[in-house]
Amino acid sequence: MKNLNQIGIFLLLSLIFTACNSSKKEDHSQHENKKEDHSQHDKNKETTFYTCSMDPQVKEDKPGKCPICHMELTPIKQDDSEVNQISLSKQQIQLGNITTQVIGQTQNNLEQNYTGVLTFNQEKSKTFSSKAMGRIEKLYFKSTGDYLSKNQPVFQLYSEDIAIAKQDYYTAFKQLEMPGNFGKNAKNIMNAAKQKLLFYGLSNTQIENIKSNKDVSPYTTFYSTVSGTVSEISTAEGSYIMEGEPIIKVTDLNKLWLETQVNINYFKSLKIGQIATITFVDFPDKSISAKISFINPEINPETRLLLIRFEIPNQNLILKPGMQAIAKLMISGGKGIYIPTDAVIREENASYIWVEKKPGVYENLMVETGIETNGLIEIKTKIANGQKVVITGAYAINSEYKFRKGTDPMEGMKM
Repeated sequence: MKNLNQIGIFLLLSLIFTACNSSKKEDHSQHENKKEDHSQHDKNKETTFYTCSMDPQVKEDKPGKCPICHMELTPIKQDDSEVNQISLSKQQIQLGNITTQVIGQTQNNLEQNYTGVLTFNQEKSKTFSSKAMGRIEKLYFKSTGDYLSKNQPVFQLYSEDIAIAKQDYYTAFKQLEMPGNFGKNAKNIMNAAKQKLLFYGLSNTQIENIKSNKDVSPYTTFYSTVSGTVSEISTAEGSYIMEGEPIIKVTDLNKLWLETQVNINYFKSLKIGQIATITFVDFPDKSISAKISFINPEINPETRLLLIRFEIPNQNLILKPGMQAIAKLMISGGKGIYIPTDAVIREENASYIWVEKKPGVYENLMVETGIETNGLIEIKTKIANGQKVVITGAYAINSEYKFRKGTDPMEGMKM
């Protein structure tokens, strides 16, 4: 009986001891869970990773050596609560030549240089064509670049149609002295034949010569009505041509055209008569003033460029078609925000700048850019008044950010 009582007491004590241990373990477990939750919360806020100063693309979660260059990895603390921001010391700011500027809208007049090629002035060109079907019996000019004076012969044409018109004119002329209706009809036939000969391109002098010379030959020589340089030859001796086919083209080189293309952003600032300074690659010391004579109403849909044309005076004919020339235009860019081009970090799909949030703290901001000229670039994105933008040292900040964070500053911003 006594032994049974001892056994019961032992069992009771064992149960009490087990219950106490269980309670302590539960309390300890709850404490550990709370500690772990708190630690996890801190970890979400601030994490540490290890990277290499020589190979910043390396990012490890524990210390060790770089797998590329085998240098000791550097611990970097990353505060996720300040995404796309970086803090720099005064020494880093000085070494990186980091400077800021308060930006605002300004009126910017831009001097733009546009390269073009001198061409023939089509308004000063004349094309001689055949006004009757026939054969080119002779060409008096056989190469481009030859100078053709007014009243010089251009080509000789064999044409039966012209020969018939000549014969009608001469026959009617001989019948003018016949009495009665014969004379009146002859006058009408003669006038009709003369109009046909004028249409074929004969001059009044050539037509009058038919009366005295009895020239009813199928061979007719045509003369130039202008002076200029032969710029194009479309046929050859012995060729048969149809009515209206071109034979030779003559251009006056005293005035040339310079055609170039400008950015569509400047369209509103351009106007007919606007003066530009023209310089020439082949004559570095020569410059002239020229006016815009034409603005193409159609924009090239592929390049988004607009063709404009200048009329270039060519004194002594020293300028030649095909020469390169540069037009310097002063264009009003209108009001806008302009910063140095080096202040913009350009990626494949986006561009961004660094702005100063507070002394020593910088944040990257995605922006849309516009026109670019003379070392400045337009920022189309709306920026708060008084915002300080990094204008020098932007790439130094970018490199430091990549080293510390182990990532591209645009990764969290790309769409």
